[in-house]
Amino acid sequence: MQRLRMTLQTQAVIGALLDQGPDEELYGLEIVKASGLPPGTIYPILVRLRAAGWIHDRWESSEEAQQRGRPPRHYYHLTTEGRAQASHAVDSVGGDRSTFTGFLARHFPTRATENPEVQE
Repeated sequence: MQRLRMTLQTQAVIGALLDQGPDEELYGLEIVKASGLPPGTIYPILVRLRAAGWIHDRWESSEEAQQRGRPPRHYYHLTTEGRAQASHAVDSVGGDRSTFTGFLARHFPTRATENPEVQE
């Protein structure tokens, strides 16, 4: 399993994923909202996490999305090993997920929270 550099932004994305249960998954906009980071920041981090084997991702079926009247969503969740590595990485940098996620949300509001017209 690849080791990742734990920037504040990476910790915020990991924190959003760690806050979910082991079998739960988030789609991109949910990670944007939970981390307080803009989409242009979270997606490169998600690509690195996937390449490191920390997360699995999947696209929602077009049939399911069509039934709900929206485009398909791209879902992400931590692998079992990724969850262990992520917890260890956050602990080793002294991270309190609520502190850095809250900090980012206050200081770097996302377009999703600034613009209520953005739809999930």
